[in-house]
Amino acid sequence: MKWFILVALFGLGLAQHNPHTRHGRTSIVHLFEWRWADIAAECERFLAPNGFGGVQISPPNEHIVLNNPWRPWWQRYQPISYNLCSRSGSEDELRDMITRCNNVGVNIYVDAVINHMCGAGGGEGTHSSCGSWFSAGRKDFPSVPYSHLDFNDNKCKTGSGNIENYGDANQVRDCRLVSLLDLALEKEYVRGKVVDFMNKLIDMGVAGFRVDACKHMWPGDLSAVYGRLHNLNTKWFSGGSRPFIFQEVIDLGGEPISSREYFHLGRVTEFKYGAKLGTVFRKWNNEKLHYTKSWGEGWGFMPNGNALVFVDNHDNQRGHGAGGASIVTFWDSRLHKMAVAYMLAHPYGVTRVMSSFRWNRHIVNGKDQNDWMGPPSQR
Repeated sequence: MKWFILVALFGLGLAQHNPHTRHGRTSIVHLFEWRWADIAAECERFLAPNGFGGVQISPPNEHIVLNNPWRPWWQRYQPISYNLCSRSGSEDELRDMITRCNNVGVNIYVDAVINHMCGAGGGEGTHSSCGSWFSAGRKDFPSVPYSHLDFNDNKCKTGSGNIENYGDANQVRDCRLVSLLDLALEKEYVRGKVVDFMNKLIDMGVAGFRVDACKHMWPGDLSAVYGRLHNLNTKWFSGGSRPFIFQEVIDLGGEPISSREYFHLGRVTEFKYGAKLGTVFRKWNNEKLHYTKSWGEGWGFMPNGNALVFVDNHDNQRGHGAGGASIVTFWDSRLHKMAVAYMLAHPYGVTRVMSSFRWNRHIVNGKDQNDWMGPPSQR
């Protein structure tokens, strides 16, 4: 019986590695901070005719709205509830976008923020994208509802309540990531709320999820959540199709938590890919393109079947996240086009192209002071 259960769970994990792109389509494009109505139009007029397989969208759930006229991009990663009204649009607009993109063969993958709620200093009131009341100080989110009982503060052993040492796996998974209120995902109640949120999106027609901050969640907790997800909507996908899962795990080596701990659950973001490719196209360390004959696993990357790869992402495009100065972005437009073309031509991993927005950079001591700027919208 144990052997049967292990085989079943292994098969479930393999199924969640499949992006379910239509025949002849391959790459995903991340339409970072795009509005739902604009994504729907982009699927119809450009992505489908040009062979793109899917779109990664920004988190669709209710998020904090910060008292800043530019509305920083990272407020999307501070949930207030699982209501589907965000800076990108309403639930009806989200549903319309999913339907229209699916109808032209372009899948939708949701950026799911399930590790945490908003920051501990997020205040209280109705400054949220749906207008729901909350209190970060009291850990009170009545629109879910979550209370102080649903967070990990009792498990975290640091004085600040935040992660203080990335060499301690328990801290990384049980303490707050930059003050974000860390959900107790081992609790059945919390798991149920997360599962309900993700299943609603699956039933609406999404093909899968980019799961945020997976390094900060225990693999066993994620396995419990993924195992309760519905199969994909048979209006657009074959019966029995499992949601595609790709997990954000920043692993450049040297830390106790490794990407391989998450391979059995779905694909994993290969951050070494963009960092190494940047050094090649920038010709740093005497790197040459012909050295990439063994590109992929031969360069120490994760196995091909587990990898989700990209030249740059929304974090390291702004100079933080992983990869450092080697990352090639749209600011180096010629090199960026070359690197993306190379990625799309090379048979390694599921590929994701970045589509973002420009902002006014202000560099001081090598750091962009405006890396927080949100998209050209006042919502």
